[in-house]
Amino acid sequence: MLSDKLKNHAKDLIIKSFKAAYSCLLRFVPLSDDIIIFESSTGNDFSGNPRAIYEEMLRRSLHKKYRCLVSLKDPSILLPKGITPVKRRSLRYFYIFGRARIWISDSRMPLYLVKRKSVAYIQTWHGTPLKKLGLDMDKISMAGFTDIDRYHRNFKANSSYWDYLITQNPYSTQIFKRCFDFHGKFLETGYPRCDKLFKKNNPRDISDIKKRLGLPTGKKIILYAPTWRDDEYIGKNDYKYTDAMDFKALKEAFGDECVFLLKYHYFVTEKADISEYEGFVYDFSKEADISDLYLAADACVTDYSSVMFDYCILNRPMYFYCYDLKHYKDDLRGFYFDFETKAPGPISTNMDELIKDLRTLEASPRLKDFREKFLAFEDGSASGKIVDLIENLI
Repeated sequence: MLSDKLKNHAKDLIIKSFKAAYSCLLRFVPLSDDIIIFESSTGNDFSGNPRAIYEEMLRRSLHKKYRCLVSLKDPSILLPKGITPVKRRSLRYFYIFGRARIWISDSRMPLYLVKRKSVAYIQTWHGTPLKKLGLDMDKISMAGFTDIDRYHRNFKANSSYWDYLITQNPYSTQIFKRCFDFHGKFLETGYPRCDKLFKKNNPRDISDIKKRLGLPTGKKIILYAPTWRDDEYIGKNDYKYTDAMDFKALKEAFGDECVFLLKYHYFVTEKADISEYEGFVYDFSKEADISDLYLAADACVTDYSSVMFDYCILNRPMYFYCYDLKHYKDDLRGFYFDFETKAPGPISTNMDELIKDLRTLEASPRLKDFREKFLAFEDGSASGKIVDLIENLI
């Protein structure tokens, strides 16, 4: 069998050859100033910052002025009006990326795409970092990657395409400049996906969200939104559900007074079996907009996810279920700050501790300092600022 080194070398040669042929073909394909292509979650859905930017365009009726398309693995998913799905890796996908004047994405694009000089690429990214990223990583456990040096090279090649990069706070700006080796323009606007948390955080809108999601009234609602684990994979961008959340214990403790909402990371394709907890646990992992779940929830349980940086906008209680804290911190990623002393809520490492913490739904005293540090650019107007930029670019 071929060694990993030879396999990686073969992959790199194939990508290089494809890009050379693709570049030649693009000489015969004119750019179009009215085409904007979006991608989020590596094509798994249409959500987050890219969707929030498009929805602001929709609000301004700019979908009538520009041809807006979104790259999707499954083009049949429900989309907002005015935007056209494009099957990821189809011939049309390569044609559209070759013609689009503006690219908008919240994660890295495939290396086989060719970005032309006149194209403006707005990288929105998908969260403020706790765990180490990109060039700051000194080891790797992800599916499809065994060589950290190759991972770094690929990351630098990808980020070299980015013309603009959105950040949520000065802390992120500083880290992204280094860990992404980014030399473009920072857009210190806050995240477009967070605008809704300012605009819809009122009783009427929250009530409407709960009704639309089919959630019960008269009970506390707790969101559980963990991240993925680098070393627990089935295949590339395909991760297992292996967390230690005990829904039976939660139901015994809180079944009469609470319900739980689940939102797993889009990489996690293997889900928990919650069939026996119907009416107590609601799985919204396929829902595109986590902001609705934030607004509906009276409290949030997460772990090392960037969920913490968005949810703290609402100034509501947060809890951290970190059953694998030592392994995650020491073996997988490492942290940019002292998570154990700075987390905006109590950290539990087993179910007994978590249940004890959840008995009193109160915001941590650490939340105030956390908000001051990580919400510096957030004011509910990020989407508008990015759309203003788009109009000036075209």
